[in-house]
Amino acid sequence: MPRFQTRWFIEACQREAKMNPVLLELAKLDFNRVQLIYQRNSEKCRDGGATLAWQRLPFSRDRLFARFREAQTKAICMITTIDDVYDVYGTMDELELFTDAVDRWDVNAMDRFPEYMKICFLALFNTTNDTAYNVMKEKVPLSKQCNPWIQWADLCKAAMVEARWYHQGYTPNLEEYLENARVSISGPLILTLAYCTSDDITREALDGFQSCPEIARWSSMILRLCDDLGTSKDELRRGDVPKSIECHMHESGVSEDAAREHIRRLIRGNWKAINGDRSFTSGFEENLKMMAINIPRMAQCVYQYGDGYGKPIGIIEDRISPCHASTYANPVDTFALLVASLYIIHGHTNYPPTLIVIVSQEGELASLHSHEASLRNQKQIRQNSPTIDEKAQATSTF
Repeated sequence: MPRFQTRWFIEACQREAKMNPVLLELAKLDFNRVQLIYQRNSEKCRDGGATLAWQRLPFSRDRLFARFREAQTKAICMITTIDDVYDVYGTMDELELFTDAVDRWDVNAMDRFPEYMKICFLALFNTTNDTAYNVMKEKVPLSKQCNPWIQWADLCKAAMVEARWYHQGYTPNLEEYLENARVSISGPLILTLAYCTSDDITREALDGFQSCPEIARWSSMILRLCDDLGTSKDELRRGDVPKSIECHMHESGVSEDAAREHIRRLIRGNWKAINGDRSFTSGFEENLKMMAINIPRMAQCVYQYGDGYGKPIGIIEDRISPCHASTYANPVDTFALLVASLYIIHGHTNYPPTLIVIVSQEGELASLHSHEASLRNQKQIRQNSPTIDEKAQATSTF
């Protein structure tokens, strides 16, 4: 997150009368060096997206986050796709099978999957095992502790709970919703994966992850609450389980504005807990605490003015685009020509393309809503068709 505002600080420093020219030059050199690293990461993201075969899943969103390294980027792609499987496309029968297969980590369970789910599960199985192998290979003394970090089963179980709620028309109370939603938002998975693939990893911290440390809970809670503030209206219109705002309105009978203010108070309370833990009582090392802090930092930046992840438009677009442009397309003067030449030599574009349409106009937005409605109609048709077990029974009769 500090890199997000680097250019702003450089430009502000240039306007100061007593600025240190040597320090300013060093900042510019560092900016352009990191810029090149991000471009290379973006290239890997594009290649990784193709190898995961997500393009064969038309209902899935796909976002490129160059600030994550390879393992984290693949995990984010899979989290987004699995979220869409549970929210948009999968029937209850299919989701039960998928959740059970992930829980048992059994590739043989794919035999009963529909085609789209086979693609999703195989990509998850292979990339996760590959990441786990690389972690254990590089950190042999910690191999046993690194094994349990695969928390995909917890994520899928939490998503399955939300799918049942939606299917049954059930609205949980706020506490019940948040206890499940802090897992379904994938915060614990992202934090654990980021730490296990980092350099500064200890046996004590890995053991502590088994009981889900408080700082991870607070971090995930802020991520979930910020996401709900920014996306709940659109997700309910598309058809999704009630979010924290709706749960509090249903439970307490308050207005939407009052519910939103209550969610903001919860966010502030979790921030106070994180800051207090970091200052006084944390049993984890500094790099883990900074990872836990950066997740809610990112969440508040992306979701402050709406869904900056799914629909980066308006104020969100104005906030993010200049930072992306300064990071990817507009190097500052020092070494600018060299950096731009390297981009051209290696086939980089000015801005890393995504594999989905960025919704920026009303026509595109209507097109996206129409596409989602079509997918939900397909889901409804499949939901009303014979279940997989019924089909198997009918086949065995013949």
